[in-house]
Amino acid sequence: MKPRMTLGIFVAAALAVALALAFFVSPQASSQPDGLNRVAIDKGFADNETPHALDDGPTAGYAVKGVDNQRLATGLAGLIGVTVTFAVAGSLFLVVRQTRRTTEPMGTV
Repeated sequence: MKPRMTLGIFVAAALAVALALAFFVSPQASSQPDGLNRVAIDKGFADNETPHALDDGPTAGYAVKGVDNQRLATGLAGLIGVTVTFAVAGSLFLVVRQTRRTTEPMGTV
């Protein structure tokens, strides 16, 4: 009989892949402005931009402040982002699962 992959193994493998991609691939991202930044530059209103409330945050600008090596700083910021996202999503999953278990009517399988 072929062994089945459990949900825990699948989640751990997916997390490992996401962490590896965040650390090794994110430093390869282009530093050129994109999205709304590119539009603001093209339309001439980029100079009117105001600072964001979290501009002084530890991972603002997709890099960890205080790390001199830019590639390492970007990779670490990616790791932090994936870890925080996984923690929030995992917590929500557990809360929803627990809520469903406690609100199921009696006799439901």
